[in-house]
Amino acid sequence: MGTDLTFRDTMPSALYEIVRLSDGDYALQRTDEVEEPLVRIRFSEEALGLLGDASLDIARVMIDAGIDAVEALSADFVDEEGDMDSETPPADRVLH
Repeated sequence: MGTDLTFRDTMPSALYEIVRLSDGDYALQRTDEVEEPLVRIRFSEEALGLLGDASLDIARVMIDAGIDAVEALSADFVDEEGDMDSETPPADRVLH
């Protein structure tokens, strides 16, 4: 049960898939490797009860939002010439 994704700007040649693991977690992993997934999503039993059959769709939206955020953050640190900006990301980012 995989959903293929490609990172648009950050890794154009890499293919990723969303899979459901044997423990019920959803994971984003490279299609050609069986290493540790890049991202895991685990819903509580309560959340699964509320989501019903939509848990895969919610996991996909969460992963898509994460990919978009990585791309936006990456763009913030690339200057006009395409080089990485020497400025490091602020350490005091607020996570919600």
